[in-house]
Amino acid sequence: MIIAGVLALGVLHGTHATRAAATVTTALARSRPAARVAAVHSAAALPGALLIADRGNDRMLLVDAQHGVLWRFPTARDLARGTHLYFNDDGFVEPGGKAIVANEEEAHTIISVNIETHVVTHLYGTPGVRGSGPNELNTPDDAYVLPDGTLTVADAYNCRILFIRNHEIVRQLGRTGACYHDPPYAFGAVNGDTPLKDGGVLVSEIQGSWIDNIAHNGRLRWAVRAPVAYPSDPQMLSGGRILLADYTNPGAAVIINRHDTVLWRYGPSSGSGALDHPSLAMMLPNGNIAINDDYRDRVVIVDPKKGAIVWQYGHAGTPGTGPGFLNTPDGMDFVPLGPNRTPLWSLVHHP
Repeated sequence: MIIAGVLALGVLHGTHATRAAATVTTALARSRPAARVAAVHSAAALPGALLIADRGNDRMLLVDAQHGVLWRFPTARDLARGTHLYFNDDGFVEPGGKAIVANEEEAHTIISVNIETHVVTHLYGTPGVRGSGPNELNTPDDAYVLPDGTLTVADAYNCRILFIRNHEIVRQLGRTGACYHDPPYAFGAVNGDTPLKDGGVLVSEIQGSWIDNIAHNGRLRWAVRAPVAYPSDPQMLSGGRILLADYTNPGAAVIINRHDTVLWRYGPSSGSGALDHPSLAMMLPNGNIAINDDYRDRVVIVDPKKGAIVWQYGHAGTPGTGPGFLNTPDGMDFVPLGPNRTPLWSLVHHP
């Protein structure tokens, strides 16, 4: 099914905007009628700002509804002094709003970036070493700092969820290297460990498409087999609903219940609204759903009532580093804004 969407042109002016509009018009003329796309975006679609982990560009950007960049890391000054990111897969604001925790997936490390000073602190992992021994990770995903200061991460191909304090593992779900579905004692490869409000964790296993709800005491509350090919980064919604991305092509954002019933789905099979390996779907305060469309080099916002894209940052299928461009974005966080578009970092909470 092809669902009409909205394509954002980004921050463009003058002749550049004219050329971009002409390009979009030509592309639309070649597309199927059912995939018509308006060459505008709705600023009202984003009630704040998105912190985007722009993985392919080794950077993080805080972008507002008008496509303005309110904060970035690293800056030219950071790079000049040797401060950088490497394949940052995610970025989540830490409690208190002073720093951002980022997992550098291919470097097998987790770091913290001070928002004001841009000082980088190493949290866990040996840079460039894929392993399972002390201070070693194997493709870390979705690193969070919890309210009590504990660092948690899905150590993907060691098939475990780790809880870390002061560079030491203090708790673990799953057995290292035991990669099969038997939660909480064993998990298939894990790519999500979303903290829950009651201290539990929502785990996604790649093999078998399992979503596991683990209580704060480590007990399995329930497990559901999601009706998707590759579940990614499940998010708990009200009423026991689960929002997740289907990391495939064409991909989708899906809301299910714990009985694997699909309650909502956005996943056009082709056209400008189609997704290519979306890694994270996140519900915004206004009910819209933001989606990392990784391999189409954009972040989109979908109005679930319209079933259509109503905002976009990045140019579909065109990676770049300039204003309005992304390269394989693979993570995001929502940041409220105050007067004069001031980021209210301290209001971000996980969960």
